Amino acid sequence: MKTENNIIITEIAAAQVVNSVKGETHEMVDRKQYGLALCISGQITYKEKGKTIVSSKDTAIVLPKGATYTLSRDKSGFFPLINFDCIGTICTEITEIPLRNAYACMKYFEDVKKQFFKEGNSFQTFSLFYKLLDEVYANTVPTHSLIQSAQAYIEQNLSDPALNNLTIASGLNISEVYLRKLFTTYLSTSPKQYILQARLERAKQLLTDTAFSVAAVSEECGFSSVYHFSRIFKQKTGITPSKFADQHNNLVVF
Repeated sequence: MKTENNIIITEIAAAQVVNSVKGETHEMVDRKQYGLALCISGQITYKEKGKTIVSSKDTAIVLPKGATYTLSRDKSGFFPLINFDCIGTICTEITEIPLRNAYACMKYFEDVKKQFFKEGNSFQTFSLFYKLLDEVYANTVPTHSLIQSAQAYIEQNLSDPALNNLTIASGLNISEVYLRKLFTTYLSTSPKQYILQARLERAKQLLTDTAFSVAAVSEECGFSSVYHFSRIFKQKTGITPSKFADQHNNLVVF
């Protein structure tokens, strides 16, 4: 969703790099403007209404106007921040956006900062800020495509016991950190748990619709051993693979 298409920037109140010192905690009450925060180094944890978001170099954090939240400076570092106002609602809660190209976002931020200190709220400053927003939010569209590509890659390589975060990330030419962010943000799970669930679903299908032995199903689904497969299957379903096959097998014998 390209949220920035629905807003009109009316003011940029600040464009600066915040020096964050480890150990400090700050409570923000009724934030006066929206904020867009990037990360050069360090780590900040935001907490709002029971929701926790941790900053990273691969994400942007959008802070809503009117929000009340706490932030804890876990690791010292530097955080580019733009405070701004607009017509329209860009978000209603703290939002984490995975960045496909953090370098490009940082470059646009530097352009906005230089122009802001040169001319303040000029047309050129707004124009550069729109480009930054476009770079941040445009990545949400390819992100969906990357999730689909990751799912397809997992499906094609499910029988490979070596399938893991590294092989998937390498296959998509992205970092493991970014891969985990994608799955957490868009599927609310980790790549590891997604792979396990996909293997279990395929195992159920094979036990139901084929005459494969438990050992063959284990191998076809990429489990490291029959013992590991049987243990995990029973842990997740409550019954053994053999029992499941007896209860669900749809094969008709003539």
